Amino acid sequence: MKIQEIQTLILVGGLGTRLRSVVQDVPKPMAPIQGKPFLDYLVRYLKKQGIGKIAFLTGYKPEVVSNYFGDGSRRGLQIQYSVEDSPLGTGGAIAKAMRAIPAKKYLVMNGDSFFNFDLSRFLQKMRKPVAIALKKMDNVDRYGAVETSNGTVVEFREKTGKAEPGLINSGVYYLSPEILSYCTQEAFSLEKDLFPQLTAKGLISGIESDGEFIDIGLPESFHAAQTLLPDWFKSYESESL
Repeated sequence: MKIQEIQTLILVGGLGTRLRSVVQDVPKPMAPIQGKPFLDYLVRYLKKQGIGKIAFLTGYKPEVVSNYFGDGSRRGLQIQYSVEDSPLGTGGAIAKAMRAIPAKKYLVMNGDSFFNFDLSRFLQKMRKPVAIALKKMDNVDRYGAVETSNGTVVEFREKTGKAEPGLINSGVYYLSPEILSYCTQEAFSLEKDLFPQLTAKGLISGIESDGEFIDIGLPESFHAAQTLLPDWFKSYESESL
């Protein structure tokens, strides 16, 4: 399958409670970075990589996202929306969207983080129903760590309070439609409920990838993104993949 044909799902329904001191009244992925929503940078990155089909999984103030992006035609994209009427958790939101928007393969991303790596290479390496893009960090304490063995995820380690290097879950996933058979609840967490089940069965690949990474989950990282993200894009958008 060509990358243009893969269906991308982006989670944008979060309230962003930890950012309320600096960002108010918009979904967290729509927080402004130098005058543009954080999500705008992510969409530009996806288009540069060759992605053509995007669905936003919205919850809190969905109209803020839909009013900004529309149907994507002005950007040369196909954009759809899946709206939560009540909180479904990350897993519930993804399962709902997968059932409403059938596809052979899905790329799933968090709308509040940016990981600049080669998506085509990532998708070529996946060999299991689920693949997670992993990022090597000098300090995994804020995120927890992912342990792998021969490319298969064997454990998700919670935060330990220790500053130590390791691999983190970047929030970028490949998902096969076959995982829907494990999605038996309407509301659930992808990371805390579904992934442990699949890990126990050896069904998740962990693929280490290189590239700049940032999320805007905390005020300090949101402020850092104001400089880092535009700087990355100056060089990134001048490059040919």
